Amino acid sequence: MSVRVLLVDDQPLIRAGFRMFLAAEPGIEIVGEAGNGREAVRLARTCCADVVLMDIRMPECDGIEATREIAASEDLAGVRILVLTTFENDENVVRALRAGASGFLGKNVEPAELLRAIRVVAAGEALLSPAATRGLVSQFLSQAQPVPLPAPVGLDRLTEREREVLVLVAHGLSNDEIGERLFLSPLTVKTHANRAMAKLGARDRAQLVVIAYQSGLVRAGDPGP
Repeated sequence: MSVRVLLVDDQPLIRAGFRMFLAAEPGIEIVGEAGNGREAVRLARTCCADVVLMDIRMPECDGIEATREIAASEDLAGVRILVLTTFENDENVVRALRAGASGFLGKNVEPAELLRAIRVVAAGEALLSPAATRGLVSQFLSQAQPVPLPAPVGLDRLTEREREVLVLVAHGLSNDEIGERLFLSPLTVKTHANRAMAKLGARDRAQLVVIAYQSGLVRAGDPGP
């Protein structure tokens, strides 16, 4: 089945560039384009998108607010959001991850990496570029935060194994790598990660990374596993 993609950017030329490339790829279907966040939320509902490529800085309603609205909508639970940004170390990227984005890409991303990202996120299998996202989250969650965040709930409901998997996910390991460390199959690792997501109310692995840092389960500067 094709992955249905919604392009969201306030610059028509950027949207045109992504559209020309993606439309030529088998298994990718461009189902809509939006120039601001408000339009993105509307089209996410009407176009049945699987993945939204979301710019951050846009008029009327920016990409962070649009991400938050999509992520909070029960009827859009299957929609995954990849944030597009010119500055990959922008604090707004972390805000977007907190709002419910599944990962982020620089706008200078290589075509092959963009395709891989769309397909990985659409499948709900893993966070895009986990190590890079972990570094970004670590950097900003270790600083003073201008907006207070609610404390994560549900950590005490995790089993010991689920907690172990959560820590390794936050350190950027894939299911295969976690399986090797814990002597589990990748499918079993995925099951534990999915159970942790359900208990913590996380949409995907990106949210697990944020929760792990936000809760103090993993801290900035930790040497890693």
